[in-house]
Amino acid sequence: MKYSMKRQFAFIFITLITGTILLCLLLNTTLLGTYYLNKKQNALVSAYYSINEASKAGDITSEEYDIELRKICEKYNIQVLVADGESEAVKYSMNDPQNVLWKLFDHIFIGVDEENLLLNTSKYKMQVVRDYKTQTEYIEMWGLLDNGYFFMLRSALEGIRESVSISNRFLAYVGAIAVLVSMFLIIWLSNRVTKPILELAKISERVKHLDFEAKYMGDDKTEIAVLGHNINEMSAALETTISELKTANNELLKDIERKDKLDEMRREFLSNVSHELKTPIALIQGYAEGLKEGINDDAESREYYCDVIMDEASRMNAMVKNLLTLNQLEDGSEIVNMERFDVTALVKNYIASADILIRQKGLSVRMEDYGPIYVWGDEFRVEEVFMNYFTNAINYAKNDKIIDVRIVKEDGGVRVSVFNTGDPIPLDSIEHLWEKFYKVDKARTREYGGSGIGLSIVKAIMESMNQKYGVVNYDNGVEFWFRLDAA
Repeated sequence: MKYSMKRQFAFIFITLITGTILLCLLLNTTLLGTYYLNKKQNALVSAYYSINEASKAGDITSEEYDIELRKICEKYNIQVLVADGESEAVKYSMNDPQNVLWKLFDHIFIGVDEENLLLNTSKYKMQVVRDYKTQTEYIEMWGLLDNGYFFMLRSALEGIRESVSISNRFLAYVGAIAVLVSMFLIIWLSNRVTKPILELAKISERVKHLDFEAKYMGDDKTEIAVLGHNINEMSAALETTISELKTANNELLKDIERKDKLDEMRREFLSNVSHELKTPIALIQGYAEGLKEGINDDAESREYYCDVIMDEASRMNAMVKNLLTLNQLEDGSEIVNMERFDVTALVKNYIASADILIRQKGLSVRMEDYGPIYVWGDEFRVEEVFMNYFTNAINYAKNDKIIDVRIVKEDGGVRVSVFNTGDPIPLDSIEHLWEKFYKVDKARTREYGGSGIGLSIVKAIMESMNQKYGVVNYDNGVEFWFRLDAA
C-alpha cells in the first residue's frame, strides 16, 4: 500500500531516533569541551580551597592530607606546587616540581595578558596556556595562599579533547546500532499495531460490497477492538436495513403494477376457473348419476366410480388451492419478504426430502458439493419455485433418467437450474409454458395429476421478486432456471 500507516510509523520513529542521535553528536561536539573545561575549572578551584585550608592548619605535608589531595589530583589530572616566595623552597609538589616552579615565577613576576584570563580574583588567576616545547595546552591556576605561600595548579587539556573525541565515536557506534535495532523493533511493532487496522479495512471493504459475513474477531480491549465491534454492529444493522429496504422497494414496484392488472386478473381468474373445472365437474356429475341409477350393481364397478369421483374432487381441490395461491401472487395481496438466505442449503434440503420419490422413479440426481451461497429473496417462495422445477423433472425424466441441479454465480447474481434427460419441449410450446392451464402433453399431465398451473406460479413468484427465469431446450433434455441477487 502506497500510503501505508506501517511505513509512516517506521519512517517517523526512525527519523526521530536518528535525529536525536545526530543532535547528541552535535551537542557533544560543540558543548562537551566547554562543559569539561568548566568542570576542570571547578576542580582546580576546589583543590585550591582544600590546599589553602590545609596550609592555614599547618598540616599540608601530613600523610593524611597528602592522600586526600592525591585523590583529587589524580581524579582530575592536576599538578600541584606550593612554594615559599622568599626562599623559593618547594613546600609541596606533585609531578615535575622544578618545571612547574619556573612556570609559577614567570606568571607572578613577569605577568600575563589579563584579557585572556579565565578567572581573575585577588587570591588567584586562571588561564589556558600552550607549552612551547610540547605544544600541549594546559589550564593553569596560580596565586597566593592565606599563609603567604605561592601555589600553582596545572592540568593538561589534551585529555579533554581526547575524551570528547572518544565520547563522540562511542556515541556514533552506539547510535548506529540503536538505529538498526530500533528499525527492526519499529517494523515489528508497527506490524502489530497496523495488523488489526488492515483487518478492519478489509472488513469495511467487504461490508461496502454488502458482504455481511465479514466480522471482526479480536477479543482485546483496545480502541481498535471497540471500533471493530462497532463495525460488526453496523454491519448487522445495515443488513437488516437493506433487507427492509429491499422488501419495501419490492412492495413499491408491485403496487405500481397492481392497479392496472387487478381487474384483468380477476376476469381471467374467473374465466380460467370456469374453464378448468368443467371437465372434473362433468365427470363427477356423470359418475354420481351412474351410481344413483345403478348402471353397474357389482361392488367392483361401484368402487371404480367412487375412486373416479374422489380423484377428480382431489384434483379440483389442488387446482383451487393453486389458483388461490396464484391469484394472491398476481394481485399482490401477499407480501414478498425479501431476506438473505443460503440457497445451497435450501436446494439440498428439498432434494433430501424428495429422496423416496426419486428412488421410486429410479432416477439419478447429480449435484456438486457447493458451499454456502447467500442470496436475497423470499425463501419460502423460492423453495416453491424449485419444488415446481424439480417435480416437473421427476415426472418428465426419461432415457438415462438423470436430473442435474446446478448453482452458479454470475454477474452479481446466482443462477439455479434443474435439468432432466428426456424429450425436448416443442418450439411452438415454449412461449406458452408460463400461461395458466397450458399443458404440452395433456395426457401425461393428467396422468401424474398436474393442473398446468405450476409454471404460472413460478412466473408470478419470480416477477413478484423482479427476477429472471426461463427454460432451455437441449438435444437430450430440458433445463428450467431462475436467477436471484447475490448477497
